[in-house]
Amino acid sequence: MSSDQSSTYFKGRGAQVNPNNKFFTHSYVQEHIEGLDEPFLAGSSTQLIATYPKSILSKVDSPDIGFSRSINPYQGCEHGCIYCYARNSHEYWGYSAGMDFERKILVKYNAVELLEKEFEKKSYVPELIFMSGNTDCYQPIERKLGITRQLLSTFLTYKHPVSLISKNVLMLRDLDLLSELAVLGLVRVSVTINSLREEVRRKMEPRTATASARLQLIERLAEKNIPVSLMIAPIVPGINSDEMPELIRSAADAGAKWASYTIVRLNGAIADIFRDWLYKNYPDRAEKVIHGIESCHAGKLNDSEWGRRIRGEGNTAEGIRQLFYMGVKKFMPNEKSPDLRIDLFERPNKSAQLRLF
Repeated sequence: MSSDQSSTYFKGRGAQVNPNNKFFTHSYVQEHIEGLDEPFLAGSSTQLIATYPKSILSKVDSPDIGFSRSINPYQGCEHGCIYCYARNSHEYWGYSAGMDFERKILVKYNAVELLEKEFEKKSYVPELIFMSGNTDCYQPIERKLGITRQLLSTFLTYKHPVSLISKNVLMLRDLDLLSELAVLGLVRVSVTINSLREEVRRKMEPRTATASARLQLIERLAEKNIPVSLMIAPIVPGINSDEMPELIRSAADAGAKWASYTIVRLNGAIADIFRDWLYKNYPDRAEKVIHGIESCHAGKLNDSEWGRRIRGEGNTAEGIRQLFYMGVKKFMPNEKSPDLRIDLFERPNKSAQLRLF
């Protein structure tokens, strides 16, 4: 990064712009440099916005992601990952997909109450619930609010299956609940790592744990017999696409039993946000990276076709696919995601009444 660029670079943030929300006619104005240091994960610039939705379970119609229900206790994410597809959803709340996404966090304070009400419905049929399908349920503010922990406790009370994905080592706080769920066959966990290089992590995911810390998280989960996998997401051609075999080896050594990956796609407002970030952080290879992404998506930065949108197509995508399967075959042979139990589900209040007779 040049000296001119560094003078206007928002340290500790992924997005470097706050683009106009397409749903509004007015424009957002780029604010002054905040001078944030990376250790300050919940600085004064982060605004929590209380929300009280009427429902907490989101129905997922995408046939290529392996689940149909999800819970997101938070909207927006302070991790600041530049590529995050969830940035676009912030526009529906009236905010920008850029820096607003990282600084204005919507908190669903009634999430636990809503989940309990859902489970208590006579018509409710247990089915795997994914947490979180949108933003990280263990992002920094969870340390203070503990909504994710309360949700896990609810899953355990009702003996309901849940799958989690995160890149935050705060998950270690909840090893007790995760261990109890694992004993019953009710939980599996994915830990996201897309680079072992700290220089890449600092730029692409500025407020996340280091790769070494995440590998230690995998190790601790495996020690507790909690099914854990590696999610390599996203692969960005020309930045981290060469790391896939070493990522799989490192995760396997730590105890991960299976792995998956996605190729970056820049949908909606993310395309301009990412492009701005790319030219500021990797000016020497920016065009090459853009062309690499386009080569995976039929000449575009985004692809919405089911299945193809996640893994891409073409020579670049095929090379990535081969690297992945070579790594899995060598370091994680014959491993796969375990099926979780749905037959243990029970409503504790009803069970307590029955025990009286």
